[in-house]
Amino acid sequence: MLLPMHRPLRLSLAVAVSLGIVGAAAAAASLVHDPTRLPVGDGKVTTAGPKRGYVYSCQSSFRGGPAVHSGEWIRSDGTWDSTAKPAVSGSVSWPSSFSVGVTGGGVRISGNGLPKHATGTFPVSTSDPAYRYDPNPNPIRAQSLSFALPASPKVAASAACLPQGPIGVMLTGSFLFNALDAAGRDGVAHEVQDACGGHPEMRGAYHYHALSPCASDTKKGHSALAGYALDGFGIYGPRGENGKTLTNADLDACRGHTHAVAFNGKTARVYHYHATAEYPYTLGCFRGTPVR
Repeated sequence: MLLPMHRPLRLSLAVAVSLGIVGAAAAAASLVHDPTRLPVGDGKVTTAGPKRGYVYSCQSSFRGGPAVHSGEWIRSDGTWDSTAKPAVSGSVSWPSSFSVGVTGGGVRISGNGLPKHATGTFPVSTSDPAYRYDPNPNPIRAQSLSFALPASPKVAASAACLPQGPIGVMLTGSFLFNALDAAGRDGVAHEVQDACGGHPEMRGAYHYHALSPCASDTKKGHSALAGYALDGFGIYGPRGENGKTLTNADLDACRGHTHAVAFNGKTARVYHYHATAEYPYTLGCFRGTPVR
């Protein structure tokens, strides 16, 4: 739900995940769940291979990012306060078209890339407090979203790097990008997204860099399926078996693990990813073979 426009400080993605989904008790238990002191992921990028807590990036050099400067929510001690981060104002509805079909050995995903939920107003208005930090000039535009993924994806012999651009599709109807902004920094910490954790890139593709607080999830137990990575494996929310809130220490370098979970209409022991409040938020690498 979008907050009133007269309040410049809004709940960001990480605080919504930490407080809304994870819960206050878990947030107090660990730094990575404290929304006022989340570790910034700057510098945690590798091109040499998978590394836990890092983005294994296909890109080795980065251009300047769109954000004008780091906000006051970025601290000198290497943490950031998500409760002090503004969100892009507005409540714009879109004619979303999205479908997921599981037939035979495949999963067919199609749509127009527009989210099922409302977004902020883009381009960002000069009167929006977010403009001071991240004057995103891009309008949201419909996209051609079409992927054919395996219904029973396989773990590859070696992990694959993540590109800049789509690495998955969320059940909200929009793309998932990796954790990095255009400058190779922690995009969730530095960039200013809307209240659903999304914003458009230069071609108008609305996307997230982490789990959207506007995505639906179960109230308890293992988190629900939130989307598909482009290698076919499922992306789930922050809770694992028995409702445990997960951290990087519980997951492999690609930020996944294997156990029985509901996936593609059945319960089976399969590899899957988890999206959490800790950088790199979703995938660290592809554990399967991605479609290109």
